[in-house]
Amino acid sequence: MTPEMNVYEIDPTTDERWEDFLQNHPQASIFHTRGWLEALRRTYGYTPVAFTTSPPGCPLTNGLPFCKISGWLGRRRLVALPFSDHCAPLVESQEQLTYLLGYLRAKLAGERWSYVQIRANEAGVADPSGCDTRDTLVLHELDLRPTLDNIFRSFHPSCVQRKIKRAEREKLEYKEGQSEALLTAFYRLLQVTRRRHGVPPQPFEWFQNLTACLGDAVKVRVAYNCGLPIAGVVTLRYKQTMMYKYGSSAPESTALGGMQFLLWSAIQEAKKDNIPVFDMGRTDVENQGLVLFKDRWGATRTNLRYFQYPAQRVNNKLEALQLRVIKGLCSHAPIGLLAAAGKVLYKYAG
Repeated sequence: MTPEMNVYEIDPTTDERWEDFLQNHPQASIFHTRGWLEALRRTYGYTPVAFTTSPPGCPLTNGLPFCKISGWLGRRRLVALPFSDHCAPLVESQEQLTYLLGYLRAKLAGERWSYVQIRANEAGVADPSGCDTRDTLVLHELDLRPTLDNIFRSFHPSCVQRKIKRAEREKLEYKEGQSEALLTAFYRLLQVTRRRHGVPPQPFEWFQNLTACLGDAVKVRVAYNCGLPIAGVVTLRYKQTMMYKYGSSAPESTALGGMQFLLWSAIQEAKKDNIPVFDMGRTDVENQGLVLFKDRWGATRTNLRYFQYPAQRVNNKLEALQLRVIKGLCSHAPIGLLAAAGKVLYKYAG
């Protein structure tokens, strides 16, 4: 890299080189794809952009995808990427990354961005100076290379294995696809689940746009008991990874093992198709219940690190208090009101 190199700004949803570049880059994930970025644009009005040192007309050798987000009171920021569990910088070397980050830092004031944020895995980016680093997130991944029997035996005996066997004894009905009926069944369960957790659900349009923009890479899976939906998950598939992205369930049916039944079905499908990795997504380490749930599947943890420039002071005690108040209000709000609030708030929360 030399100081004379240029940085180019492209639209990854229209640049014909982008998808070929992703296919050849080992760190590329579903979150880098044109479909995911287009779903973000359609649902929330974000503007996708990528920065690269590859000139127009030449194959891409690197790229940092972001979304431009306008927040409350006109605050603008650059995030890689909103609502994405991880989005590693797609570069050939740390030198390339340092050069691109230097360009963005220099551009920060002129564009009047409040900050630039990168969401990477533990080894995805060295710690840049002057950045806030959030390292309280973990990623769980299940290795699917062992035999199916050995994978099953790695699950927690009572919390996973027994639940799967219970679901099979109960003869839960399984449906999968992208139909409006499946999306609606999943979303009704999601509304209940998110209210229980004290947060608004994502807009229904988000899931419609995911299926429209990502096509067969998205699958909605729903478990039924006596004709009633009791659990639902949304999985994403890209290259050599299947990902569990969203989950929901009816609390009164937890004992029937609907969630375990659905995840096991997805794992079996991935194994059948020779997919070596089942990504169980990110979790905040403070959410010990969800961390433990994923641990019990025999999944391996790695750290996720979010870098934000410029560094900003955060009052952690005040932030924790605000979060408790918001969760308390949300957990008692009518579901319809909560869904309406989510439709407004998520646009600014990316």
